[in-house]
Amino acid sequence: MRAYVVESANGPFKRVEIDRPSPSADQVLVKIIASGVNPLDTKIRAGQAEHAKQPIPAVLGLDMAGVVESVGSDVTAFRPGDEVFGMVGGVGGLQGTLAEFVAADGALLAHKPKLLNMQEAAVMPLVTITAWEGLVDKAKIQPGQTVLVHAGAGGVGYAAVQIALALGAKVYATVSQDKRALVEALGATAIDRYTSVNDYLTECTGGAGFDVIYDTLGGAVLDASFAAVKRYTGHVVSCLGWGTHSLAPLSFRSASYSGVFTLYPLLTGLQRAHQGAILSEVATLVERKQLRPLLADVQFGGNDIAAAHELVARGSNGKVAVQL
Repeated sequence: MRAYVVESANGPFKRVEIDRPSPSADQVLVKIIASGVNPLDTKIRAGQAEHAKQPIPAVLGLDMAGVVESVGSDVTAFRPGDEVFGMVGGVGGLQGTLAEFVAADGALLAHKPKLLNMQEAAVMPLVTITAWEGLVDKAKIQPGQTVLVHAGAGGVGYAAVQIALALGAKVYATVSQDKRALVEALGATAIDRYTSVNDYLTECTGGAGFDVIYDTLGGAVLDASFAAVKRYTGHVVSCLGWGTHSLAPLSFRSASYSGVFTLYPLLTGLQRAHQGAILSEVATLVERKQLRPLLADVQFGGNDIAAAHELVARGSNGKVAVQL
């Protein structure tokens, strides 16, 4: 089968022919139609993501959407011809999705929402799973709560805003001025990213603080989140909480914190079925027209993978997919 291999850090994508994988008993062989490109993929390619445990040379790519070619003997949820999507490889030594086929753990897959095309579905798994794990699994958001999402027009942030709204929360999102309309169109209240914590805390919550804050940026933004969460019952979640931070502001508010590490099931084999279940919930929200991806307006094919990576590394306005 056709695959695209990176042989050295920041090296080119080399088209090669490798053996088509055969699915084991619990795997599904998927013909990949589109592969999503995430910032993490660009960092792995650059040799800057040790936590992903993906040695180079490698076929990169975490996300994909495609059509089931065949299934292992223990797989009952899928059959040949089904359209599926999932975050299935590209870390932990697993073959990535920049290839013609992938043998994926069936637990990681869900049926593709009918309202999405393959490119739209391919960009959703990582960001929606990350958003869901933070908001639902960790913070357990409830209808009527106030939720602040940092970088609400980014990949995880855009998904988190929509999921929080779908679950009945009142949502605020920090954004740059040029992306304000994106989150307002969803139904969230936009906050200029340069507004001081005290100012938006007073304006949006009367100084009480937010019930849930989802930090997608880390660093100073996570520190600000500790100072903006509601006292006693507030919860801060971060998918980038890897730095060194003082917990004093959080402790003084008697609030709580959770970290999200979405790669853990791929790296360890644990809790994979839960991520497949999340994608089924995501598909339901899509079909209800409560969740949709923000897709970049530029198209990429197999000959344009390097350009797709370069755009994502620079910062794309919307998610990027490679059509295979």
